[in-house]
Amino acid sequence: MVTPVPATVFRAQLVDTVPGPRGPALRIEADGALAVRADGTIGFRGAWADLPAEYGAAPVVDHRDGFVLPGFVDTHVHFPQVFSTGAYGGGRLLTWLERCIFPAEARLADPAFADIAADAFCARRAAAGTTTALVFGSAFPGAQKALYTQSLAWGLRTISGRGVQTLGPAAAAPLLTDIDTALGLCRDEIGEWHGAGDGLVRSAVVPRFALSLAPAEMRRLADFYDEVRGDGVYFHSHLSENDSGPDGEVAAVRRAYGTTNYLDAYAGFLGRRSVFAHAVHCDDGELSALAAAGSSIAHCPVSQLFLGSGTMPWRRTIDAGVTVALGTDVGAGDEWLLPRVANTAYKVHLSDRDSVALDAATLLDLCTLAGARALDLDDRIGNLEAGKEADFVVVDPHRSPGLRASLEHCGSGSEAAVFTLLMTMREDAVASTYVRGRQVLSPAL
Repeated sequence: MVTPVPATVFRAQLVDTVPGPRGPALRIEADGALAVRADGTIGFRGAWADLPAEYGAAPVVDHRDGFVLPGFVDTHVHFPQVFSTGAYGGGRLLTWLERCIFPAEARLADPAFADIAADAFCARRAAAGTTTALVFGSAFPGAQKALYTQSLAWGLRTISGRGVQTLGPAAAAPLLTDIDTALGLCRDEIGEWHGAGDGLVRSAVVPRFALSLAPAEMRRLADFYDEVRGDGVYFHSHLSENDSGPDGEVAAVRRAYGTTNYLDAYAGFLGRRSVFAHAVHCDDGELSALAAAGSSIAHCPVSQLFLGSGTMPWRRTIDAGVTVALGTDVGAGDEWLLPRVANTAYKVHLSDRDSVALDAATLLDLCTLAGARALDLDDRIGNLEAGKEADFVVVDPHRSPGLRASLEHCGSGSEAAVFTLLMTMREDAVASTYVRGRQVLSPAL
């Protein structure tokens, strides 16, 4: 006699990736069944015809005209810039920061506005199917509390830390603290929030970028990180983002820190759970050091176009063995949906001088399993493997007429259909988002 297992079964086209001998491999189940147990884990992933008998009496959610994909993983997004997408800075990174971003981030000193921003931030993530995000946080403790509180209320995975900044132009003055205050606030935040919600929320140490702290202050922050990294605390910052010219960001970091390259400014921070955004202008030695340490890169092609930062060298970076995932980089990035970021990645790398055409498996992997790997969570999330936690997105082409029309002529269950899905879908096609088997809904509902 078969003992029924409490679960809900989702019937749909199942699409995810697994590691392959030459990179990510695509898995497609044209008529698939995803059995989600009552404890929020995946009990079965496979063909509908092969659904085990113990799930035979489970309720079925029928999405046969749609897709179930792993939840999207955003490895670089700015919470304080939730309302800053499309802000005209009249120039590249530093000009944009002074004119647009520092004033926008300073508004989060107001607790009421911080609550509005945190709720909006979670709403945009849920609507875009982003189940997990490495979030560049606010300088203000009240705003960080709002972010964590709203993340738990919505049921979203959030890894974040306050943005640490001791140096900056006049426009950044409201965001600055001395290093002793910054360390105290980091310690308090980690103590209160790291591991909250049974691990749904986790903490990170997050200096804005190398020029935001003096070298001695960065060393003190690295000493602090050494104390907490064993508890699973993350590190996140920007690396070689904008300008490699003689008067640019990379040269300025080398001068300020007396180093031969940008990465050396972050000595003491490399390792698993250390994620560096951009890495557009890294040399081969920096890429080798990142790979050897197990650190990862959050690739942000949309924001790199917006700020004229250049293009991360795909072939050199992948050949070096560095894990590369995707980041929206909202607000320089103006796309919340990671497949839209993948769309841009395809175009910029095909147009780059090295010219590589990223296939459907690579693009989906960048949105999902690669992000989970970068965040050291690939044993729990990132694809639809049985035993993992049930983070997934339901995509309904009928909600998006242009997508539906494109898919009708691709052939169900084909790699061509997956490529078209990733290149064509918009947020309106996201029907529902699930974390640990629970549908992500507004706390007000």
